[in-house]
Amino acid sequence: MSNPLVYIRHVLIQLETPDAIRGRVSAVGSMFVGASNELGEFESGLTARWFGLVPAVVLGGVATLLVVGSYLKLFPELRLVDRFRRKTTAPG
Repeated sequence: MSNPLVYIRHVLIQLETPDAIRGRVSAVGSMFVGASNELGEFESGLTARWFGLVPAVVLGGVATLLVVGSYLKLFPELRLVDRFRRKTTAPG
């Protein structure tokens, strides 16, 4: 996990996960992140081999923008996440 975005995503997920299942959610998330890196490298290499380097990069950029646009439509609450909520503690 050397990418800073991985750390941000991990923290956001942990902040929104109930205490009772936080460990399981973290384990599943780590498994999928590790597997997605390997699958992504394979897919990128295969696409570059089939279409050539420049078309593969352009296709990947367009696909990324389509996925981001889809997520903004499907999950509008993600646009509102701009800071961490402050944890309030009861006095006493």
